[in-house]
Amino acid sequence: MSVPAWAQGGGPTAACGSFGVDYKVNLNQPQPVETPDAGKARVYFIHDAGTFTAHPLAYPTTKMAMDGAWVGANHGDSAFSLSVDPGEHHLCAMLQSSFVSNRVELAHFAAEAGKTYFFRTRLLLSRDVELLELLPIDSDEGAYLVGSFEVSVSHPKK
Repeated sequence: MSVPAWAQGGGPTAACGSFGVDYKVNLNQPQPVETPDAGKARVYFIHDAGTFTAHPLAYPTTKMAMDGAWVGANHGDSAFSLSVDPGEHHLCAMLQSSFVSNRVELAHFAAEAGKTYFFRTRLLLSRDVELLELLPIDSDEGAYLVGSFEVSVSHPKK
């Protein structure tokens, strides 16, 4: 679901926020999926670390932007959500790491009031490849992951 975000103007990374923003992430107990606010849609950003076995501090944070502004970040197996207005929205996922090259993934979706959307990021690593994925996922899978993963509460670093 990659998108030519530059159609809005500003080049292919117009969906992203300022490249100088980094996040501090705290994790809380998993929570069930929330119902969208009246007249709004809810979007979940889920990061699936898979079977990554290194120390959690070595795992990169994944920050998320929507419509040109950073909205939060995930670290390890975690998720957070936003209430959004109906309409088209452009997403950007980017790694926050000094060990892994900057990776940017873009997507878009058309939000409808009363609906919930789930997007999963995954970092795929091999000896020769570093790949960040940003993909929409099925609502059953999304609800399962949200209920299994910790809730990410993130704040921009100062």
